[in-house]
Amino acid sequence: MESVVVRISILLLGVLCMSTYIANARAGTDVRAGLESVAHLTDYQVVELRRYDIAPGQRDRFVRYFDTYFPEAFEQLGCMVFGQFEDRAAPTRFVWLRGYHDINARPIVDAAFYYGPVWREHRVKVNALFPGESDNVLLLRPLAPQAGVPVLPAVDPVDEPHGARGVVVVQIFAVKKGDEAAFAKRAREAFARYGSVRVHPAGVLVTLGVPNNFPQLPIRTDGPFLVWLGVLENDSALQDFAALASQVEHELEGTGMLRGNPERLVLDPTPRSRLRWWPAADGKAAP
Repeated sequence: MESVVVRISILLLGVLCMSTYIANARAGTDVRAGLESVAHLTDYQVVELRRYDIAPGQRDRFVRYFDTYFPEAFEQLGCMVFGQFEDRAAPTRFVWLRGYHDINARPIVDAAFYYGPVWREHRVKVNALFPGESDNVLLLRPLAPQAGVPVLPAVDPVDEPHGARGVVVVQIFAVKKGDEAAFAKRAREAFARYGSVRVHPAGVLVTLGVPNNFPQLPIRTDGPFLVWLGVLENDSALQDFAALASQVEHELEGTGMLRGNPERLVLDPTPRSRLRWWPAADGKAAP
């Protein structure tokens, strides 16, 4: 009897191991397929960090319109909506990241969109939801070729039925003119300490100091800025990260190369935000 029990136990263990192996293999296949699906979406050298003030009580409505109508409309024009978010500190604030392949593409894409059929159909309804500011826009570029914002696979409505998850953190440093290169070096050294916590780095951006070539959409001219982005899994990870982020901000503030206190945004991805906690971004797939 005892030998039968042992054999059954071994058999069940084997089945469990095989199930785990199959699940891991499927996950690996899904990761590769996901990465291959966005392999052509690369080289966005211009990034806008856009912050909108939505009418009180209307942000959820605005998010639904944005998620439904706009990401693919921009993508079809050669632009990329990296991610869109709700600001935890401001219940009326909506934040999103938009990328262009180069500065010359910006007016072409913007004209095609804002004078095109999708925006013309929805603009009255959407514009009515943000009577506040829509000109809080930083025009940026990656600090280095590998420091751009990653393009993650679109949220899968079947495999991710609850939508995007995670927490996105943005640190914004207002740098003194003339200190951009020196501060960037100090900042990258400080950001390397984030490797001690579980965070997916999602870009280091700096001000792109060129004239606004689509003046219908204002941009800020009070730079230069350096911006760090990262993605955390949940609030517990955010709590662990926050203490380290405060240390880094205090250290960089002490360099004397900043024009003011560092700004930190804590953002919740909207249901269809590409930039989110994507477990496959660990290891080689990390942004």
